[in-house]
Amino acid sequence: MARQRKPVSVDHSNSKFPKKTQSQNANKVGFFSYWKQVLACVCLVVAVCVGYMGYLETRVNTPFDDQKMVIKSGLDVPDRYWGSYRSGLYFGMKTRDPYSLVTGLMWYFPQQLRPDGGGIRHWCEEGDNLNRYGWTEHDGRTFGIQEIQDGPFLLTTSFIKKPGGNHGGDWTARISITTPHDQFIGQQLSIILYSAIEEKTKGWIKPSHFGDKFLTGIIGETDGLGSFNIKLYNNSGEIENESYLSCSAQGLHVLKETVVASLRLVTDRQKGNQKRIVLPGELLPIIDGKRSEPNFIATQITGKIPFEIDMVFESGSNMDRSSTLMGNKYTDELKERRNEFNIKFENVFKLSSKGYKNDEILFAKAVLSNLVGGIGYFYGASRVESAYTRGPVPYWKAPLYTAVPSRSFFPRGFLWDEGFHGLLISKWDLDIEFDIINHWFDLMNVEGWIPREQILGHEALSKVPEQFVTQKNSNANPPTFFITLHFILNNFVDKLTGKEGQLQNLERLYPRLQAWFDWFNNTQLGDLPGTYRWRGRDSTTNRQLNPITLTSGLDDYPRASHPNVDERHIDLRCWIALASSTMSEIAKLLNRNEQKYTNTYSYLSDNKLLDELHWSSNSESYSDFGLHTDAVVLKCPPPPKSPPGYQVPQNLEKIRIVLKDPELRFVDSTFGYVSLFPFLLQIIDVNSPKLNKVLDDIKNPELLWTNYGLRSLAKSAPMYMKKNTEHDPPYWRGPVWINLNYLAVRALNYYSKKEGPYSQKSKLIYNELRSNLINNIMKEFKRTGYVWEQYNDKTGEGQRSRPFTGWTSLVVLMMGEIY
Repeated sequence: MARQRKPVSVDHSNSKFPKKTQSQNANKVGFFSYWKQVLACVCLVVAVCVGYMGYLETRVNTPFDDQKMVIKSGLDVPDRYWGSYRSGLYFGMKTRDPYSLVTGLMWYFPQQLRPDGGGIRHWCEEGDNLNRYGWTEHDGRTFGIQEIQDGPFLLTTSFIKKPGGNHGGDWTARISITTPHDQFIGQQLSIILYSAIEEKTKGWIKPSHFGDKFLTGIIGETDGLGSFNIKLYNNSGEIENESYLSCSAQGLHVLKETVVASLRLVTDRQKGNQKRIVLPGELLPIIDGKRSEPNFIATQITGKIPFEIDMVFESGSNMDRSSTLMGNKYTDELKERRNEFNIKFENVFKLSSKGYKNDEILFAKAVLSNLVGGIGYFYGASRVESAYTRGPVPYWKAPLYTAVPSRSFFPRGFLWDEGFHGLLISKWDLDIEFDIINHWFDLMNVEGWIPREQILGHEALSKVPEQFVTQKNSNANPPTFFITLHFILNNFVDKLTGKEGQLQNLERLYPRLQAWFDWFNNTQLGDLPGTYRWRGRDSTTNRQLNPITLTSGLDDYPRASHPNVDERHIDLRCWIALASSTMSEIAKLLNRNEQKYTNTYSYLSDNKLLDELHWSSNSESYSDFGLHTDAVVLKCPPPPKSPPGYQVPQNLEKIRIVLKDPELRFVDSTFGYVSLFPFLLQIIDVNSPKLNKVLDDIKNPELLWTNYGLRSLAKSAPMYMKKNTEHDPPYWRGPVWINLNYLAVRALNYYSKKEGPYSQKSKLIYNELRSNLINNIMKEFKRTGYVWEQYNDKTGEGQRSRPFTGWTSLVVLMMGEIY
């Protein structure tokens, strides 16, 4: 049996270390316990902070937490599934699928083709210097006709869609080439009709020959389209030769480059050793013993002018097709569609009954059709940034169905432009406009922010300079969709509340509108109650004469010379007033509590408070307020001193030199569009003497009045027509812009119909301004073949981007007196 183990007692009394008491041990335990708790708290705080920072970091690219606005897309909307949605191309068709089959057109004159591909038309490029191009008729749903004048030759592209089957139906596009000049009849022209799929498209395409009547087409199958074929048919004229290319392209944005790299010069010995340019057929590499699959198939047709080609898309699921839509059948169908379009156009705008001549009505139809025909469908992710991210991060991938300002220069979606586009589009087709609004508001993040410029997909990205790609969530853009919604409420109440109305759509939209309104009302507040300030101005730049305010939409319009927190921007204040008024109306329509928005509008439209914050008694005008001086110039800096025997490279780029210190003051030496905003958005009281002063200022030729519309900046303003940098010409510093002129005409119409001392005066100015704008835009269209981004305030000539059938298309509403 083992002996019992007993505890051993140790006597410390003779130890050289003092004996620890029980309380000392307790203190030590307490000490360590305390610091453990402190450390635990610190760790918890750090973890919470890290977690919260991570949460803040992700908010910029987290979608709004509510049901999606677009509940029907793709094949759920069959009449809008196919369309001319490749806005930046002269002609192309695609579906409203994220990864769609696309078709397109290129053309060139063989004798003008350069080795680098110069001379091939594909993208809408201002450098192509076409005499004119644009849709003459387009209903946004079923058909379109476009005319392209390239020198003495006229290319007409048209298409018709026909329902049938389960995959969006059939369509046919016709490309016709003619010339009115006898000396050019028989000249050769090469057109290239192609089809392509993206890498992520689930499906395949292959070249196919359908018989002697047809040229090289394709067969294929995708998830969105099922099986299909595309046939090319020579409808009339003499075809010199045909060739095709079947290959793998690196992306939709380099299709032209792929064609250029593939073209071959060959000798046709059967035609006396004549040289001709052809495509080489299959160019498919063999990988691991297997030939790769094509994603790009192009057919080149060289014909003698005049000739005409039909491109026929047929869905494999359409089993009830009685005949192929081509030849005479296509011609007859197109005639019917055009007749329906013309009847609808007159019913909507009533221009014939208003006494407009035939050529003026054709102009209006072309302008409307260019806006509607320029509607594109994009898919991809924006690049965004917040104060909490380490740099740019991707937004979520999403579709966008939207009109574009300019097919050549701005073939993508812009937030504040789209609110103006929506005025005309909603008048033409309310369902299309709500579809556009729904797509835009699905791009709202959890903060209530929508990126101001949408660059979605490789095709869109290839057209944008790198410095404009990233969007910052601190930066706003005018909330012009509230103008669209205000317009819809005023013009379409019956349609909204009717049996097939959009009231449910508004119900779903309402929480997003609330979030959008709150985002503006929280993030863009000024330093004083009742004031607002655009974010995004650069207070450190020394390259700009006046730091731009890109977020306001008015870019280089002069603001306070030294951006700081004291700024007060009157245009933004008026935009929020308009937004609150519209929100109040929508809330009432939906039987929601509108008090918050009614109170906000009452506060922001209070003329007494408005005058205290923004009326300059010195200039007797409304203006911004901020840290400002007019004494700034652009000059080359003095050259640096060089050490003996060494020459320092000199930077000769001009910088801003401030000749007089800025001070807090009204920016009242600058009179222009911003000064008019209380008038433009109808906030000035109808009986106010300040309304009379604004009307006098509008009519003053030394300020804004011209025979072509209201100029953007008064001739007396210090920065009138001055460059903002050594390289940036004036933009919003004098030229006539149609969107703000439309608001001016709209406001004049409003005040002319309100009982008050200045109604008759408003009416007279309304009639003259409206006439000046319409006449000049039509005159320039007839002279140049285009509507323009802006118009010269001295000559009325169109300038900058062309065609600019974005908000310049508001001229159609002015012609119809629709506000």
